[in-house]
Amino acid sequence: MGESQDVLQVLVKDHREVERLFAAFDVSTDTVQQRELVDHMIIELVRHTIAEEEYLYPAIRRVLPSGDAIADREIAEHAEAERTMNALDGMSPEHADFRPLVEALEEEIRAHVREEEDDVFPRLEQALSPEERRTLGQKVIRAKEHAPTHPHPHAPDKPPFNKALAPGAALVDRVRDHLTGRAKRY
Repeated sequence: MGESQDVLQVLVKDHREVERLFAAFDVSTDTVQQRELVDHMIIELVRHTIAEEEYLYPAIRRVLPSGDAIADREIAEHAEAERTMNALDGMSPEHADFRPLVEALEEEIRAHVREEEDDVFPRLEQALSPEERRTLGQKVIRAKEHAPTHPHPHAPDKPPFNKALAPGAALVDRVRDHLTGRAKRY
């Protein structure tokens, strides 16, 4: 699997990738490209969200003062973004709500990223040892590889139920992606 990666580096890399996709969408005028960019955003965001909910937020609960409140707030933000992604999932770029929904998602994600990177991640860097961060990084990478690719806003978002149901949802999503051709793009 190569060199272990710090969980915070893994998650920040995800943030930059999603920001890159939003920037590409913001300048795109081609509806096919817009749909592909939104599909890619959704896949990246869902995988990232699943990994954070399975591994990062339990660590936050364990090591940070007020960790339960922080994790609960982060999960609530994920739920809001997931509802927006669910509305976008499969929506035609010609639909009147498409661009406004992407803009709403971008605002939700930018606020979430700022909060994590400016507040939560620096606190975690102090609270977790480098080895703990590397171990979490490997778990997050593995979780992303096996995560669903579509939003599931009614699925559980806290352990242990999220870990139990995610593989089944991922399998259904991958079959769906294969049948629609979405799988070959990302």
